[in-house]
Amino acid sequence: MERVTQSQEMRILVDADACPVKEEIKRAAQIAGVSVVMVSSYDHVLREADNVRIVRVDPGKESADLYIVNHLRAGDLVITQDYGLAALVLAKRAYALSERGVVYDADNIEFLLDRRHISAKVRRGGGRTKGPKKFTAEDREAFSEKCLKLLHDLQEKA
Repeated sequence: MERVTQSQEMRILVDADACPVKEEIKRAAQIAGVSVVMVSSYDHVLREADNVRIVRVDPGKESADLYIVNHLRAGDLVITQDYGLAALVLAKRAYALSERGVVYDADNIEFLLDRRHISAKVRRGGGRTKGPKKFTAEDREAFSEKCLKLLHDLQEKA
């Protein structure tokens, strides 16, 4: 693959605790010439690599999210499956991408947050909701393609 122009400003921040696409993120970042910060609780073992920094946080439920929000810069890209974190990222003029390649934006974040709220109400009331479908090789490929395209588009825009 050909290398995209280097960007010193943009970084990829990863909500890394349960992220299934860490290797794909590293590969895309290397191609795009951007650095990666993987944020994870002390409960998880991650290894640093070229252009990849590991930040370990307390194992509290929102510790990784809080670190990301507090260290995020406008224009950064955050990889997360957490809609709440994605909404905060968008509010800080940064970009958010799901681990399945869905770009979070002003057009879909409200719907996703509403759906999450309704599901939580159902569960609190004793009901059941479906969890996410099994992560597949197709999901992994879709993420890789979308991530590379988004990085390229953001660098072209800069």
